[in-house]
Amino acid sequence: MSTNFASSLPLEFDVAGVSCGIKATAGKRDMALFFSQRPCVSAGVFTTNKVCGAPVQLSRSRLPGDQIRGVVINSGNANACTGQQGLDDAAEMTGLVAEKLGVAADSILVCSTGIIGHHLPMEKVRAGIADASGQLGKSPEHVESAARAMMTTDTYPKQITREIQLETGSVTLTGFAKGAAMIAPNMATMLSVVMTDLELTVEQADELIHTAVNQSFNCISVDGHTSTSDSVVLLANGASDVRLEDRGDVAAFQAALNTFCQELSHMIIRDAEGADHFITVDVEGARNFDEAEAIARTVANDMLVKAAVAGNDPNWGRIVSACGRTGFVDTEKDISLAINNYAVFKNGAPVAHDEETISTSMKNGDVQFDITLPYGQGRWRIWTSDLTQEYVRLNSEYTT
Repeated sequence: MSTNFASSLPLEFDVAGVSCGIKATAGKRDMALFFSQRPCVSAGVFTTNKVCGAPVQLSRSRLPGDQIRGVVINSGNANACTGQQGLDDAAEMTGLVAEKLGVAADSILVCSTGIIGHHLPMEKVRAGIADASGQLGKSPEHVESAARAMMTTDTYPKQITREIQLETGSVTLTGFAKGAAMIAPNMATMLSVVMTDLELTVEQADELIHTAVNQSFNCISVDGHTSTSDSVVLLANGASDVRLEDRGDVAAFQAALNTFCQELSHMIIRDAEGADHFITVDVEGARNFDEAEAIARTVANDMLVKAAVAGNDPNWGRIVSACGRTGFVDTEKDISLAINNYAVFKNGAPVAHDEETISTSMKNGDVQFDITLPYGQGRWRIWTSDLTQEYVRLNSEYTT
């Protein structure tokens, strides 16, 4: 999948991506820097895993805030489960950026992604930060370099820019993301930096990004494994002088941000390690949203369901069974299921269908499961991928 890299960033933002030798493959970019020429209102959402990396702990302690200037990201090493030295190294990274760019150390956030349990090679990190700090810019080449520097097992860089028209004026949204595995709701290993020149209050930024994440990054799953490093950071520097004047403006920008984050999250699923299929799981008619989410997540993470999809096999029994084991379905008579708009199971009984036709429809790579229950208004959607032999190979050889 190709990405059309931004020809411009939000006003007064610059980015860079360089290689400093953290990754084993020589020349691969592994240090990214995102910087605003003026202070930003910033908020973030982080992994719910109690085992979390030192960068998560440090960045979480600085957000939300109104004096944030940038984010430094290294790939190839997660700086997770690394004790006090890991915390010291994360703090040193932000301090080095601050020193190079003449800002306060606590105005810089840090993210790391890669292998767990290894200390950062700080001599290489120091050189990389010095290099990135001197190469900041806003050209498409700068944007692509920054996006590539975040990647680990990703096969392509993930970056989008959108112009958002509000009643009060036009603003720009630019987002970067990485992720291909260890992807699960709450959150899904993934990192994302979203930048805008919109003027926000701290309270607005915090609510906006949490709402957007709950409708995007928290609705994707590759393998059900919540990472130690997951971080989504929103930076709003107000350089456009456009602000959200009323509830209508807030709602319009929230909708745009939700869609924007969904685009980024879909790129992660389409790049899932070894994946051949993009799967949408829709649940409707559950008693409440929590039960709908639990059913959707169970189906999305079921290894037998994912393996069947990998083989273009419309094995609906696995899907119905996964619904039943959640405890939120009273009887199979309450379940109806369609695969790619072909009814296969209704009110507890099979529906006559042509398996070959459904299998052929699955071969284009997009698969839709529609699960309907009779209990209430609860509904949920989760996006996931299939389980392939290549996924097993990649994750069986990750450290060796």
